[in-house]
Amino acid sequence: MANDASTVFDLVILGGGSGGYAAALRGAQLGLDVALIEKNKLGGTCLHNGCIPTKALLHAGEIADQAREADQFGVKATFEGIDMAAVHKYKDDVISGLYKGLQGLVASRKVTYIEGEGKLSSPTSVDVNGQRVQGRHVLLATGSVPKSLPGLEIDGNRIISSDHGLTLDRVPKSAIILGGGVIGVEFASAWKSFGSDVTVVEGLKHLVPVEDENSSKLLERAFRKRGIKFNLGTFFEKAEYTQDGVRVTLADGKTFEAEVLLVAIGRGPVSQGLGYEEQGVAMDRGYVLVDEYMQTNVPTISAVGDLVPTLQLAHVGFAEGMLVAERLAGLKTVPVDYDGVPKVTYCHPEVASVGITEAKAKEIYGADKVVALKYNLAGNGKSKILKTAGEIKLVQVKDGAVVGVHMVGDRMGEQVGEAQLIYNWEALPAEVAQLIHAHPTQNEALGEAHLALAGKPLHSHD
Repeated sequence: MANDASTVFDLVILGGGSGGYAAALRGAQLGLDVALIEKNKLGGTCLHNGCIPTKALLHAGEIADQAREADQFGVKATFEGIDMAAVHKYKDDVISGLYKGLQGLVASRKVTYIEGEGKLSSPTSVDVNGQRVQGRHVLLATGSVPKSLPGLEIDGNRIISSDHGLTLDRVPKSAIILGGGVIGVEFASAWKSFGSDVTVVEGLKHLVPVEDENSSKLLERAFRKRGIKFNLGTFFEKAEYTQDGVRVTLADGKTFEAEVLLVAIGRGPVSQGLGYEEQGVAMDRGYVLVDEYMQTNVPTISAVGDLVPTLQLAHVGFAEGMLVAERLAGLKTVPVDYDGVPKVTYCHPEVASVGITEAKAKEIYGADKVVALKYNLAGNGKSKILKTAGEIKLVQVKDGAVVGVHMVGDRMGEQVGEAQLIYNWEALPAEVAQLIHAHPTQNEALGEAHLALAGKPLHSHD
């Protein structure tokens, strides 16, 4: 492996997660000589501890719910319970297949892959395995780890992180989930489907608080119907062991007890002890600061993914990594429009969105310049067949483009692709209304919502 001081790569990447490997693949495709350094497994958090395994658990939960509810569709089925060993085998088989494919892809692009713990040793080099890897440019992509709170120790026993939750060898009889964001509500949904008694504790006033308030309220209504409990608007005070579980106390004195406490308050950047500050890289609260082209204040160093203070989404990491590779290869690049990035929370029901919320639109354009329309999925044939409830909400600048699409309902994550095009191409409602959507599909609900917004509703009231 050519990774000594005599070799100078065009690009040295520290971290082989979504952002790092995307930069490596695109850079190699564009003719750059690339070295990719990863201390653990290629694919990073998303593949091994995030997106992929959580969605596998959620799908297993969906199958469990379908077995329980089969009778309402005229199907005789019995639910015998959850075999966690078999669930983990299914999950791990999915990960393994994708992991092997990714390894093959990196090898086929002639990327020099180095396994080991690297450290930035100069503005143009990374030290790993006792050797110095030199590059004309260095990309920092060291990702994130689950966060905790002062005085709250994640011990992996009764107080666990999402990493522990993904490998738990049993279905907890009861669980408190600290944090009502994406990670928290996805675990709440999966564990409820598996048979747990779940309570979500969120300090802010709504679940999934970064989403449009209407989406949050719809999810809360659905969770109540499913029997998922939640406490909103009061912050965590302390956690302590009981005889056979854990007790959580909130700032107002209210207490909750369960078998386990899952700490799901977000993820923090991995940046300590890696030489960033020593080499003069500007940072804030552990995050590496970058401009719109992912360039740090050091000309030869860029950074992407969860390490920088942008949306913590794998597909954002992909886009940022590709942007860096294309910039270094001399291509004209366009900064990421983070409002135009689709967001999906894969609980039951799903929450999906792209663009800005109604509140944000009013803040930007003025309340009198914003139009919002809600289309209830009760009017959609396929949603009726699936027995899912929810809404599509459109936010429009008056007489102008649609600037926000917010959806709640089963399979809404599969509808966000068209919503992304509507937002990013600045479509007018009348333009979308001209497009013929297949019937009966859930996708048709997007078309119906735009028909209504264009003033010609079909399967909805004026």
